[in-house]
Amino acid sequence: MMSPATATRDHARPADPREEILAHLPSLRAFAITLCRDATLADDLVQDTLLKAWQKFHLYQPGTQLRAWLFTILRNGFYSGLRKRSREVADSDGALTDQLASKPHHDGRLALGELATALDRLPTEQREALILVGAMGFSVDEAAATCGCAPGTIKSRANRGRRALAAMLQLDGTETTNLSHGPSDGVLAGLPTQLG
Repeated sequence: MMSPATATRDHARPADPREEILAHLPSLRAFAITLCRDATLADDLVQDTLLKAWQKFHLYQPGTQLRAWLFTILRNGFYSGLRKRSREVADSDGALTDQLASKPHHDGRLALGELATALDRLPTEQREALILVGAMGFSVDEAAATCGCAPGTIKSRANRGRRALAAMLQLDGTETTNLSHGPSDGVLAGLPTQLG
């Protein structure tokens, strides 16, 4: 049986912040998918992120945003991989290119697939700002910390990205998307309380 002093000490001990990591897995995976545009590569990126975070947890500063720290590790890992791959020569014999197929076009004003395609056409900086602030619900300050830039830069990237999406999807200010998908609505919405 524990003494009252031991029981008090155990209750006073703060929870290990590593236990919070599991709560952020769905958001990390969703963000990784938007960056990689491939679920398998995204899963690998999330796994690498968790491994790096676990190994470097002694560098985490308790009391700071664990979510922002994890997203920063994931983002940095993605860009490091891009730099490595830019020096590689891939598919020199065209074997993979021959296997590519285009998706059929479907009727409808705005389908989720069209939005995903339009997002893929955005510059990476605009896409990640839209995803972080619009779909993931990050505040502008959290997104800025994750991306390592000023909050005004995030606002600018998100606004330019929304204008580019509206042009690609041929939407004017009066049309509705008819999407019942919360993150998609967040990406397309003006979010005046967060970006204004």
